[in-house]
Amino acid sequence: MNTGYSGGIPDEVIEAVLQHNDIVDTVGKYVHLTKQGKYMKGLCPFHSEKTPSFTVTPERQIFYCYGCGAGGNAIKFRMEIDGLTFPEAVRLMAEESHVPFQDGKGAAATPQNKELERLLQAHEWAAKLFHYLLKNTEHGKAAMEYLRARGFGDKLIDQFQIGYAPDRWDTLVQFFEKRSFDLKEMEKGGLLSPRQNGSGYVDRFRGRVMFPIMNRSGRVIAFAGRILGEGQPKYLNSPESRLFNKSRTLYNLNLAKGPIRKQGQIVLMEGFGDVIAAWDAGVQHTVATMGTALTENHASLIRTLTEEVVVCYDGDNAGQAAALKSIPILEGAGLHVKIAVLQNGLDPDEYIKTYGQERFVDQIIHGAVSTTKFRLIYTKKNYNLLEEDGKAAYAQEAINVIAHLTSPTEREVYLKELSTEVGVSLESLKQDCNLARQTLNRKQPPSGQQGNRNGNNGNARGSRKQPTAPTLLPAYHVAERRLLSIMLQDGEAATHVAQQLGDAFNIPEHAALAAYIYSYYAQGKAPDISRFIASLHDDRLEKTATSISMMDAPLDETLRGMDDYIREIKKFPLQKQIEQKREDMLRAEKSGDFLRAAQIASEIITLERQ
Repeated sequence: MNTGYSGGIPDEVIEAVLQHNDIVDTVGKYVHLTKQGKYMKGLCPFHSEKTPSFTVTPERQIFYCYGCGAGGNAIKFRMEIDGLTFPEAVRLMAEESHVPFQDGKGAAATPQNKELERLLQAHEWAAKLFHYLLKNTEHGKAAMEYLRARGFGDKLIDQFQIGYAPDRWDTLVQFFEKRSFDLKEMEKGGLLSPRQNGSGYVDRFRGRVMFPIMNRSGRVIAFAGRILGEGQPKYLNSPESRLFNKSRTLYNLNLAKGPIRKQGQIVLMEGFGDVIAAWDAGVQHTVATMGTALTENHASLIRTLTEEVVVCYDGDNAGQAAALKSIPILEGAGLHVKIAVLQNGLDPDEYIKTYGQERFVDQIIHGAVSTTKFRLIYTKKNYNLLEEDGKAAYAQEAINVIAHLTSPTEREVYLKELSTEVGVSLESLKQDCNLARQTLNRKQPPSGQQGNRNGNNGNARGSRKQPTAPTLLPAYHVAERRLLSIMLQDGEAATHVAQQLGDAFNIPEHAALAAYIYSYYAQGKAPDISRFIASLHDDRLEKTATSISMMDAPLDETLRGMDDYIREIKKFPLQKQIEQKREDMLRAEKSGDFLRAAQIASEIITLERQ
């Protein structure tokens, strides 16, 4: 995404934003990072991967992905992760860190970005209006009684900005008209619907308790409305829009990011009420898929935050079936999966009300079982174990589940439990399990990913592709990268290169970077790769600069060492000339023009001496 320019934002504002937004804190809100030496590592949020190649360097305040090449400073990260232009990212980060923000005379934002900002504003205003109507008007009285009956106190209502949309056709229509919002845009954003006769608009949400849905930055991007009383649909969500993609959005992620990092785990639920009840019970690393089916995009998003997920769906048949379906999706993303088992068909909200917060935490969340154990529990429900036929059929299906485990110890643990349940000797069950494994091995390739200690796909965190051999760069290319790496770290070195080489780099991107480096130091600035990147405003150059800065070229390189690089760079054009002249000489000899061939040979000798 080449978003271009600084928008006229003064350098001091950009530098203040970078100073107040540490790269580890900025990235850590979106990516689960672990320390490895002087770097922080995690799964790249910009492409799908199971082995971390995403690197954050606190010392230099930059990030770089060795997998997809994404890289830059904290501002660049927010641009990419939130889909913002440079000015939008700086403005947002300035507001978040209370840095005084002022625009220069840069070009105006594109109409598309203006529309996006208006939609975000409209959603923020709508959320505030619904919240006000719930708490302060007669319209919201019935909705407030409903929420009180469900155990929602003022603190929770305020924290989750719950509101109420009156049972009228034009509450939002009038609200937006008074504030000069374009109603057509509001329809595109999912807040209004066209009238059936085609003239004008009506409110999409009417007579519903409103739950704002926020993006990871905490901005309202959609709503879910729960009908009061009877009626269908029970829940009405905003339609997909420029702001809202339900297969990529998790409810409460904006609040849960910190607790998820702290716990090293995420709890996945189905509904808003369940998440809010769990939050109130102290389980605050909880998100929900908002009633929609779990997708691979959801799983990939979760994997950027943590390695472990507890699936806590409703205890009824539909909820447990959904939990079963979620296992291969989550394991396919390389997650370690556990399943919380709720008894008597209760959902998490009902369980907390019935048995209390402490029991919910201890028995349901902390007591979550492995995926293999859950599959066995789920399978057992289909058989009558009081009958011999039921026991035999259950034992066979259970063996097929256990056979997928690669660890003999784990298989024996589950087979012992099964032996007790069905009254069959452990040895007999082992024999049947070995036969089942032989059948599996015949069906699958030798490298098949059968399952780790909890039945997860992959022997570790998912399959790993064979690494491809690194591309060997020409000597002049390596010399240019090393030289630029030293220049980025040392102003005097950059001055020496300017005098000896100037812009005579052979690769255009390197020549452009060198020009920017000369200009950067000419302004009296100290070496700082993060601030240097902020001065580029060009995707290709930012990625090149970030990649080069990861080389770790030692700063104690002598001028002699740098001169070797300079000579290598200057030598390349001469080598190309020599190669071309040798081809010309061969052609002259083949055509019988030996005088011309001799002249070219003399020119080659002169070039080789140079």
